[in-house]
Amino acid sequence: MSRVEDSTNAGAVQHHDAADFHPEDSSYLEKRTLRKGSAGWLLLAGLGVSYVISGDYAGWNNGLAEGGFGGLLIAGVLIAGMYLAMVLGMAELSSALPAAGGGYTFARRALGPWGGFATGTAILIEYSIAPAAIATFIGSYVESLNLFGITDGWWVYLAVYAIFIGIHLTGAGEALKAMFVITVIALVGLVVFAISAVGLFDSGNLFDIAPTDAVGASSFLPFGLIGIWAAVPFAIWFFLAIEGVPLAAEEARDPEKNVPRGIIISMVVLLVTAVTVLFLATAAMGAEGLSTSGNPLVEALGDGTAAKVVNYIGLAGLVASFFSIMYAYSRQTFALSRAGYLPKSLSVTNSRKAPTLALVVPGAIGFVLSLTGEGAMLLNMAVFGAAVSYVLMMVSHIVLRKREPDMRRPYRTPGGVVTTSFALVIATAAVIATFLVDPVAALWTFVAFAGFMTYFALYSRHHLVANSPDEEFAVVARAEEELV
Repeated sequence: MSRVEDSTNAGAVQHHDAADFHPEDSSYLEKRTLRKGSAGWLLLAGLGVSYVISGDYAGWNNGLAEGGFGGLLIAGVLIAGMYLAMVLGMAELSSALPAAGGGYTFARRALGPWGGFATGTAILIEYSIAPAAIATFIGSYVESLNLFGITDGWWVYLAVYAIFIGIHLTGAGEALKAMFVITVIALVGLVVFAISAVGLFDSGNLFDIAPTDAVGASSFLPFGLIGIWAAVPFAIWFFLAIEGVPLAAEEARDPEKNVPRGIIISMVVLLVTAVTVLFLATAAMGAEGLSTSGNPLVEALGDGTAAKVVNYIGLAGLVASFFSIMYAYSRQTFALSRAGYLPKSLSVTNSRKAPTLALVVPGAIGFVLSLTGEGAMLLNMAVFGAAVSYVLMMVSHIVLRKREPDMRRPYRTPGGVVTTSFALVIATAAVIATFLVDPVAALWTFVAFAGFMTYFALYSRHHLVANSPDEEFAVVARAEEELV
């Protein structure tokens, strides 16, 4: 059989790239459409910040226990550079291929159905597990604040999943506006923290961890050079999930312009917040004390009024990330399902154009995972999935630049493949670093990834939807290749 079937035979099954593609009728896609024009660049920038902002309130500080202030600082600079380069690459890809699949759509065009599904799976693992980790942090906050008299976290996990899935089911526009308000509140909390922490700044606290006998150890790098590498997964927490902005492409106004603008602006904001909390919190409390804190910004401020304000607002930061990443996992699930990579029932949308089962099913799985209470391990599992997806997305950018130099790109990455090659190298190191820090979490994530790929190999690659938007991008590419 030819690589692409005769285009006049619209009903025929197509076989190429070791997969089978079946055309669906118009009613199939009508039941699987999202609401167009729900978000402009401001809401998209808010979405990017909200994905990540919980990482400013908790999680990053555990990297001090792995690398000290110097190790986490150097790791943070490298990871910030990686994310900036990656965001610039994704801005180009999202302007050229504006679809709800995000990274999966990019990789599908560049790497074929196998590479596309592998990328989508890694992203889905990240976005499904990250809310479970955040739910455990929310539970700890609620218990520590003695809110509602709750002393058992699982009630909190159930409540946040049920409430926010319900809000998302009302539609993307309503959900993104609610998310934006929560994100602004969380940013106000960081401003309050920064103003209060400036007066507590003591540079000596940055280096109060005693040097070990590791190679290259010093007061700046108490755990030596290896500490830089070990701190990488925690530095990722400053920016984890910002790559989800392109998942809103089908629901954005003028996505070719607004998606790149939104993701770049959100990256700039997050660079500022990361530098602020890393320096001010560590200098206020000390690297050694902060390294084991479950609530670092609050403990860095002590027992004053500002600490209490930040403590309550910190809950908003966790909620913002939980809420927005829930949006991301639903859109990634929706896109993979609509194209047949996952069960097709997961992409059916309700009367408000929200994908019902794509919200509920991963949410139910996340709730079960949150019951383990292993927030740190779940966090590392999410980081592993993210790092794998970064590698594949940067490879996709490089491949498309080389293979399709004339592809329409309303936005072009400054530096081109040099920029994304830098991101690729650091992302590859990050994948290895996750095994160094938590091999159990990395292994469990790899097992889940292998399970998805087995499902694709045995079943879903024979039931892909030829006329889904993501597959149509690939059809255009193949047609152009054959014309050349």
